[in-house]
Amino acid sequence: MSLTLEQIEQLAAAQGLLLRLQLGGAGPLQTLKVAVARRSGDQQLVMLGELKGWCTPQRGGLRLDTMRVQGEDTQGVGLLIWAATFAWALETTPCRVVWLLAIRDEPQQHRRLVRYFRTLGFEPQRELGAAVWDLPRRLIWGGSGLLMRGDCAEGLRRCQRRLQVR
Repeated sequence: MSLTLEQIEQLAAAQGLLLRLQLGGAGPLQTLKVAVARRSGDQQLVMLGELKGWCTPQRGGLRLDTMRVQGEDTQGVGLLIWAATFAWALETTPCRVVWLLAIRDEPQQHRRLVRYFRTLGFEPQRELGAAVWDLPRRLIWGGSGLLMRGDCAEGLRRCQRRLQVR
């Protein structure tokens, strides 16, 4: 049985974390922001991680753009964000396939990104480089790199295993 978004939010709360989704957009384009924060000693929210993306109402319509985890004591924050994203897509959209770009800046960092995304079930599809035919996709993604495709259900299963939730 797959985790639900509600269960993922409860997992985060059990760790003293707030996990929230913010949705926006107009018409068929919907924007998504998933954020995880913690309250500091003075009750201020401290952002620990976020993921941004957008989707269209299609099976392959989910695009993820920015993923950041920062600060101290962030163990598991990324997994919670990924799990929430996959669960949201499966529960509330027709999206079953997710796309992202493993940005190519520094070679070692790029290899680490690709390896990390593979652990979540993403598979390489094609390089976006300097070719003229890559320009439209580079404008959408904001750079060059390796375009990768994942399955939302498989991604959620992998997150669930790594979060050690049955």
